[in-house]
Amino acid sequence: MSIKQLASSRWNATKIPGMAVYISARNAGHYITSASTTESSSASSIEAIVMASSSLSVALLLLCLAAAASAQLSPTFYDASCPGALATIKSGVAAAVSSDPRMAASLLRLHFHDCFVQGCDASVLLAGNERNAFGNVGSLRGFDVIDKIKATVEQSCKRIVSCADILAVAARDSVVAVGGPSWTVSLGRRDSDTASEALANRDLPAPSLAVTDLITRFAAKGLNLTDMVALSGAHTIGQAQCKNFRTRLYNEANIDPDFAMLRNASCPQATGSGDGNLAPLDTTTPNMFDNTYFLNLQLNKGLLHSDQVLYTLVGGATEDIVDGFASNQDAFNNVFAAAMVKMGNISPLIFPQGQVRRICSKAT
Repeated sequence: MSIKQLASSRWNATKIPGMAVYISARNAGHYITSASTTESSSASSIEAIVMASSSLSVALLLLCLAAAASAQLSPTFYDASCPGALATIKSGVAAAVSSDPRMAASLLRLHFHDCFVQGCDASVLLAGNERNAFGNVGSLRGFDVIDKIKATVEQSCKRIVSCADILAVAARDSVVAVGGPSWTVSLGRRDSDTASEALANRDLPAPSLAVTDLITRFAAKGLNLTDMVALSGAHTIGQAQCKNFRTRLYNEANIDPDFAMLRNASCPQATGSGDGNLAPLDTTTPNMFDNTYFLNLQLNKGLLHSDQVLYTLVGGATEDIVDGFASNQDAFNNVFAAAMVKMGNISPLIFPQGQVRRICSKAT
């Protein structure tokens, strides 16, 4: 049975007009809901957050702060001060992805790793510090692309457009460049003057994490279960190093044997042997942003442990969400776009906080 047949035989999805709501055939009571890319910043929403149960206080506080900050961000922030900025970023991303298709995933990952540490403040772009964290060193790419775009923008708009905003827009344009959805990026973030390797080591989700730990990491950033699964779907593009999936290949039972054998050739079992060898996270359509990642999980073809734990067939909370995305490309696109908006609003620095760097790797 093909992966497309598997998806259609297991799922029937129903869309309710006006909302991305999808109903599982296995569990009709389970809903995946996304309010597209809109976010509420009304007084009633803030009041609801304040009155929420104490068990959710940390996540809800983050959402409240994000809503307050995002209210000061605007998609038109640079319309008067640097009207050509977005076109320059788009052109730079298009050239980079055309030259190296893997760069789309690299720029998207760079934005993710920025937002999860100190918020979306371009701290990851500063030389040293965060770049040396376990999840970053030797694996983050795309710094040169952002630096080149920033230099071009600076030629016409000196110290106007922040590195944090350039990275947020570049992530969106990278997804679009490989066939994925677009979303509106609100602008006006400012750049931090500090970065923290310790915070990066604490906050970035590792590929070895159990699903409960993943849920905790994402919830700490104000992202819910559906956001987490959708953002994990970014692994429909990009590659991973052998050292990050070796344990899964040789020690886990819930892996397709043919898939494992294919990966064994480039990832020897001995620790330290071929650690940096790369393999596509999605072997079916590695350079196309689609929902095949979720279809692969249904077939036990998730490359990373943190991928496959989303679909364990033991009644986990994420399985129905995976099935929903596997059966409906539009569902995934809509929820992914909404989740990217939420992630992009994690603790941004707003004037008078922060700075606008001239060079993204150096604080002013």
